Amino acid sequence: MQDEMQAYWKRLDSGFAQVQEVFEACMDEALKVLTADGVTAYLEEARFLGKMGRGVEPILSFLEGWPQIAAHLGEHALPAVSACIRTLHKSPNGKAIAPFLQSLPAVARRLHSLDQIQDYLVLIVDFMHRTTGSIHGIHTTFASPGLPEFFAQAPFLTNQLSAQGLKKWVDYGIRNYHDHPERQRDYFSLQSADARAVLQRERHGTLLVDHERQLDLYLRALWRDSDHFVPYSTGFHELRKPVPYYDALGIRLPDVYNDLAGIAGIDRYRATLAHIAAHRRWSTPIFADNYSPFQRMAVEFFEDSRVEYLAMREYPGLRRIFAALHPVPEENACNPETESAVRHRLAMLSRALLDPNHGYQNPHVREFVERFHTLMRQGEASTQDIADLAIAFVAKTRRQSDQLPNVHFKDTEVDYRDDNRHLWKFYELSDDEEMFEEHRQVDEEQTQGLPPRHYPEWDYASSTYRPDWVSVYESLHPTGKAGDIDRLLGKHDALAKRLKRLLDVLKPQNKVRVRYQEEGSELDLDVALRSLIDFRSGTTPDPRINLSHRHDSRNIAVLLLLDLSESLAQKVPGSEQSILELSQEAVSLLAWAIDRLGDPLAIAGFHSNTRHEVRYLHIKGFSESWDDGVKSRLAAMEAGYSTRMGAALRHAAHYLEAKKADKKLMLILTDGEPADIDAKDERLLIEDAHKAVQELDRQGIYTYCINLDPKADDYVSDIFGQQYTVIDNIQRLPERLPQVFLSLTA
Repeated sequence: MQDEMQAYWKRLDSGFAQVQEVFEACMDEALKVLTADGVTAYLEEARFLGKMGRGVEPILSFLEGWPQIAAHLGEHALPAVSACIRTLHKSPNGKAIAPFLQSLPAVARRLHSLDQIQDYLVLIVDFMHRTTGSIHGIHTTFASPGLPEFFAQAPFLTNQLSAQGLKKWVDYGIRNYHDHPERQRDYFSLQSADARAVLQRERHGTLLVDHERQLDLYLRALWRDSDHFVPYSTGFHELRKPVPYYDALGIRLPDVYNDLAGIAGIDRYRATLAHIAAHRRWSTPIFADNYSPFQRMAVEFFEDSRVEYLAMREYPGLRRIFAALHPVPEENACNPETESAVRHRLAMLSRALLDPNHGYQNPHVREFVERFHTLMRQGEASTQDIADLAIAFVAKTRRQSDQLPNVHFKDTEVDYRDDNRHLWKFYELSDDEEMFEEHRQVDEEQTQGLPPRHYPEWDYASSTYRPDWVSVYESLHPTGKAGDIDRLLGKHDALAKRLKRLLDVLKPQNKVRVRYQEEGSELDLDVALRSLIDFRSGTTPDPRINLSHRHDSRNIAVLLLLDLSESLAQKVPGSEQSILELSQEAVSLLAWAIDRLGDPLAIAGFHSNTRHEVRYLHIKGFSESWDDGVKSRLAAMEAGYSTRMGAALRHAAHYLEAKKADKKLMLILTDGEPADIDAKDERLLIEDAHKAVQELDRQGIYTYCINLDPKADDYVSDIFGQQYTVIDNIQRLPERLPQVFLSLTA
């Protein structure tokens, strides 16, 4: 045998002392799983890795890891792995070979077939080709910034995503951060928000974001409670696993729950919310200063059981879910000689309080289960009552081994329960309290504005949304001089008179009586006489003796969205006015006309400075009348920055959708195609705007574009279909804009 090892070592031909120290053990493992041909290929590949000039790490990783990989995938996977290694070696990415080999055993355990590992290797080679840089576009000279980071995260990613999900996640990072090395590193190391958002989108299980409304209704309907849900990720906390909790900022829940023990993910969320809602209803904070850590732990276990008991008393069906999710500690699983059994005893007690058929023989557990039920039969009890019972349990079951540092944790963690930070209050400020209370100082400027709203953006290349890609900041438009708008209206006095005659024709004239109203503008004599007769005859009269009137005609809500990008500051050819000034005149006439018709109208402007800053400026709200306040904001309009139209459309729809009307019309006044300084692909924002128009159409909102760009025919139909008008002669805009509106609503 020793001679064989010497022969194998000679064939390896390695000069690394570290390799020689582990070589015999590696060969012993390899000989158990590899055929003779497999051993030959194993040694040849290891020899190549040792001679390629990348140090000892690649050959060590391969010698130690390949037998495990072969056991899972078979030795026939080696040629594909070898080809991938050589591809990396021939490129500037040689340094990525070591992390590739280090992560490969864990990846192989997740990818159970040769086909899947080949797909993974194809993904790696494609990743390398698409992210490796070159100076002149001929020979690659710069290593991929994200490839080593990807290999470091590959075991975690393959555990969270399917092969298809992994491919989409990688493709997203390459396409969006191809030209940004630092951002690429952040993405593939899972440090950026985009990486986590896309990962969450591609993960399996029940996502909180997809069921937030349903869970909110559950909390409101069954528990008469409501709060903001704040998700946290279970995939990015390796050292300290987070658990649900609630505080002044909302209820913290995992971003995803997988099915467990026959319980669907949505029911796991319901169990967690039921437990938290029960605490919020029946628990009261008590002072923690006089309790030891063991006593506090016991109080928390007992109080958790009390509120769940009360919750199951109100909704008995919860018992099935709680019982399925609660661990079942084995009675003799903990060795009291070597382990601290505090958590184990409390977990057994908690299980026994939940399950009448627990089967535990521990006399203390059985005694306190009976005492607990005796207490609860007297009523709801209180947090202090249950704390006294918990202290008695700790005193009666205390052992010397409870002080041991090795705590028994197996089957003691109830993952649907919160961390009970709400249960304690303190006499004095301390480090403990700082863990439970969040003291935040907010700048005065921040409190005056609204937080940004995040919207997705459509990526036509991959036919997927970029989640939370665009940040929209909204505010009230600054004010100027209202008299300027009055002068503009006076300038178009003749046009205003023509419009007035047309508006008088369109204005609703027909009135319809609405009878049987308790409150109205007139007395309905027929109903009033009938009610008087009923009253005189001793029966209950009908109180609905009034009537009112309504117009039996148009019911339209209009939102006018103005492009306030930099190009509006340009002068109109053959005129001293800018496009912005003509837009002010046109919008003023339109607002005056709609006000005379009585239709609800909102006006807003937008511009953008990259995806991180889209400004949405409120000029007129639906509930505002056409007064000096609105005119002053309209007079202060200024042009600046770029046109990220899709995000503005989605945000405007947020307001228009909430308006009750038979017809909802959004007019977009713009002078160019969607564009922004961080969008290199000219089609990207055009396709996103088109997608936004489709979304609005599904929401029942009719969009119509008035474009002032003479070249708009090249792109505007790609966004709005046939729902647009191009005004070549911009000087006629004040006349044409009201006419377009009237033609759409007549």
